[in-house]
Amino acid sequence: MELGLTLGCSIFALLFAVYLAKWVLKNDDGTAAMRAIADAIREGAEAFLARQYKTIAALTIPVAAILYLLYAFVRPGSEHDPVSEALLATYVAGSFILGAICSAIAGYMGMFVSIRANIRTASASRTSLNRGLQIALRGGAVSGLFVVAMSLLGVGGLFAILEAFGTKPEHIPFLIVGYGFGASFVALFAQLGGGIYTKAADVGADLVGKVEAGIPEDDPRNPAVIADLVGDNVGDCAGRGADLFESTAAENIGAMILGASLALGAQQSGIAFSAGVIGVMMFPLVARALGLIASIIGIMVVHTKEDGDPMSALNRGYYFTTVLAAIGFGVGCYWLLNSPQAPQAWWHFWLCGLIGLATAMAFVYITQYYTEYKYRPVKEIAEASQTGPATNIITGFAVALECTALPVLVIAVAIIGSYHLGQASGLPHAGLFGTAVATMGMLGTAAYILAMDTFGPIADNAGGIIEMSQQPEEVRKKTDRLDAVGNTTKALTKGYAIGSAALAAFLLFSAYLDELKNFGKPLQAVDIAKPEVFIGGLLGATLIFLFAALAIRAVGKAAYYVINEVRRQFKENPGILQGTAKPDYRQCVDIVTAGALKQMVLPGVLTVATPIAVGFIFKQFGLGAEAVAALLMVGTMTGILVATMLNNGGGAWDNAKKFIETGAYGGKGSETHKAAVVGDTVGDPFKDTAGPSLHVVIKLLSTITLVLAPLFI
Repeated sequence: MELGLTLGCSIFALLFAVYLAKWVLKNDDGTAAMRAIADAIREGAEAFLARQYKTIAALTIPVAAILYLLYAFVRPGSEHDPVSEALLATYVAGSFILGAICSAIAGYMGMFVSIRANIRTASASRTSLNRGLQIALRGGAVSGLFVVAMSLLGVGGLFAILEAFGTKPEHIPFLIVGYGFGASFVALFAQLGGGIYTKAADVGADLVGKVEAGIPEDDPRNPAVIADLVGDNVGDCAGRGADLFESTAAENIGAMILGASLALGAQQSGIAFSAGVIGVMMFPLVARALGLIASIIGIMVVHTKEDGDPMSALNRGYYFTTVLAAIGFGVGCYWLLNSPQAPQAWWHFWLCGLIGLATAMAFVYITQYYTEYKYRPVKEIAEASQTGPATNIITGFAVALECTALPVLVIAVAIIGSYHLGQASGLPHAGLFGTAVATMGMLGTAAYILAMDTFGPIADNAGGIIEMSQQPEEVRKKTDRLDAVGNTTKALTKGYAIGSAALAAFLLFSAYLDELKNFGKPLQAVDIAKPEVFIGGLLGATLIFLFAALAIRAVGKAAYYVINEVRRQFKENPGILQGTAKPDYRQCVDIVTAGALKQMVLPGVLTVATPIAVGFIFKQFGLGAEAVAALLMVGTMTGILVATMLNNGGGAWDNAKKFIETGAYGGKGSETHKAAVVGDTVGDPFKDTAGPSLHVVIKLLSTITLVLAPLFI
């Protein structure tokens, strides 16, 4: 019944996403001038994604083959193996390919609707702010629902198939860990490539357009402006869609592993669950399915008055979704985690889920504090811009470093609180499962959060289309309001993503230890006093910094080519700035596409190769599994801090510029504004390339170690 409910909710959510897509596409698609711009954005985005996925496929197929060979021929069999070596190799490599395919589909679907919702949002905003808001959010919801539903359908479908083949249910999570790795692998390159693209175009457009030529943002005379608008879709829609897909997939499998361990351990102690072992294992999927239904209802209730605040409307929908998800969580806990021998267990786990939901909300508010210009941090950066770019960057970097403290405190409270609630549940060794349930709670609203995230680039594109097609000023004011809200929601969802990554990393590390135990190599502690283990941890921290450096440098390299191209067009064709000649948008799009795809390969390969190299090298000393555990622990901690610093620091720089553009400290065109634009371009690769990509790196480290754990023993 649990599996049927999960698959049923997933299919319903996919059908509802199709309904929303049709609803969005039925809306008016504007004037001929608006369509010409929207068509250029759509063509550029689809061309980039097609080329990107070909590159990812060329990397994915060899990795799947290597996985199969390692499991089938290199790793010796063990009596602890759940199935034969050949079957184990087939299941791991097959689930890896399926995870990669589903991740790619989820990313593509998010972008497919967003590049068609942008012009419809722009057109609707000419007459109604509420209609524009609803089109942008429902267009984003297609992505959110597809991502979470595809993740559930993939994991649930694999479970159903393997169970039908006679595999013991408690063994199945260990056989499908490749699904999470495949999803993470594609997500890394999708997020990284999209992030490099969007920020190279943005930096190039801003520095030559705003600072050198003194023309407004989204001015049709700027040759890089179409590439910039394309970048919003391939980075924030396709990239983030793949990112959250792998989050939900990996956490589902990790929580199922911990659920199996808890249920079997309780069984050995004479404690039985009313829903049985399978019921406990299926709880993460059921909780996510109920969260899907809550998100659908929350999305549909969002509306605003013509003079209302769109952000307040989105927040109301989020609160409504959270309340419904909390109720659904309670139902799921009572149904599946109830035990006659431990009658308090179900409500202890429900409280763990509520901690997760509260953690999500706390991250949203913390991110808001550090990135919105109504609060102290952003105002400080704007004030410092009066004395030039140097003081803007110094103050912005100080804010970026400062903003790591509060999230860490929230994570600490969430992990400790949920762990001890699990311990007090009356079930043996239930602390780790308590943290898993908290992670499920935090991800309960994932579909709504992703809808808010994709709302951002749709609203941004809508504003660009209105500006470039020279619509009346009052229409631009409406799209500016939606765009401002979109900038906030993009920052909030990044905070949410890193918070979920932090909780999930602890969950997945625990699942890694459980997997080692399942394969006959229990690891009670990770002893960093051993030189090999210490080096493993140090390499984990180094990987984070090296990856961030490569990602940021990639933006700089790609932006260099864009800037030179824009300068060349302005110089060779003076009629562009005079408005008598059209710029060559396609050339800029092609340059950014080639640059982004070329630059994404090295940091991606480095991330995959490092834990594998550490595991196999230190396996020679009998410490492969422990050295990799140290790499995973320290790399995760470092990744959480660096990603938070990059995300919030970049967001603060961006909104300091926007605060000045409202008229503060001289407004647009002033020296203060120019200094803030420089700070914003420094923050761009922080918040939209390196920071979001690190979310994926954190979880990729977890999933790759889960998949390869048996090889390090």
